[in-house]
Amino acid sequence: MLALRYQGGQLAVAEVGKPPAAGEAVVRVTLSGICNTDVEIVRGYAGFEGTIGHEFVGVVESSPDESLTGRRVVGEINAGCGRCALCAGGDARHCPDRTVLGIVGRDGAHAEFLRLPVVNLLAVPDDVPDERAVFCEPLAAACGITERVQVSKETRVAVIGDGKLGLLCAQALALTGAGVLLVGKHPEKLRIAAARGIETATLDETSGRAREFDVTVEASGAESGFALALDLLHPRGALVLKSTFKGATRMETTRIVVDEINVIGSRCGRFAPALDLLRTGAVDVASLISEEYPLADGARAMRRATERGVIKVLLRP
Repeated sequence: MLALRYQGGQLAVAEVGKPPAAGEAVVRVTLSGICNTDVEIVRGYAGFEGTIGHEFVGVVESSPDESLTGRRVVGEINAGCGRCALCAGGDARHCPDRTVLGIVGRDGAHAEFLRLPVVNLLAVPDDVPDERAVFCEPLAAACGITERVQVSKETRVAVIGDGKLGLLCAQALALTGAGVLLVGKHPEKLRIAAARGIETATLDETSGRAREFDVTVEASGAESGFALALDLLHPRGALVLKSTFKGATRMETTRIVVDEINVIGSRCGRFAPALDLLRTGAVDVASLISEEYPLADGARAMRRATERGVIKVLLRP
């Protein structure tokens, strides 16, 4: 099969062996999405080598659970050991021995086939097309913010960053009824959020709004985004960190202490709530799709995904 692989410091589409079942489901990928994490892996994040990609929709080709064979599915990306207390509780996201699709110890989704445990798979409703279903993983990550911090109609939230993740975070948080401001650099991207009734602002337009917000979400992946997130928070507010990237970021720790800021990490969310939002059309993902490439052009698609103005690039095997 073909797969987009990062190995030996090189990114290229290669022909590799189809994954063996080995007690798991084998899924034929029909569409995958390029994520900023994929880009950061190529820059050295996580030290991963192999087939990259973790956003996908596909059809189960074989499975220990035969009722899934032939079903269209998405898949949660953390595969646990199945033995620890976390796995026994039904949440492998922090299993100490987990593998993570296309990120840690497990070949990923930018390929013709992938392998995942049956427990990770969720059937996609018939009325959710592939072009929406492929957004399940990043939308789940956006919804996961409310697992980590309480957000209500009275909460004032600022999301920093108007890329794919920021746009999804702003939309997901707005569904709680909270007042949401999306801050970004690109008017054409901010218009996507504005069309959903979300307040938007460029960086210059945030002057005078210091200490206005209860919660800020850093989704820009830039050091300046961390600084702005702190500027907008009132004392004892919550700073939610969503960005994952290679390298270190400086933060004003004295200010965090003096203002008693809660710093909260937020990574993966659960897929079921995200699928419900995609089914009902509560979140606009169609406007986030910039381009689609065949998997064979995966390396070129990755380069395109890093260019200014591009939001989501899809790969089709």
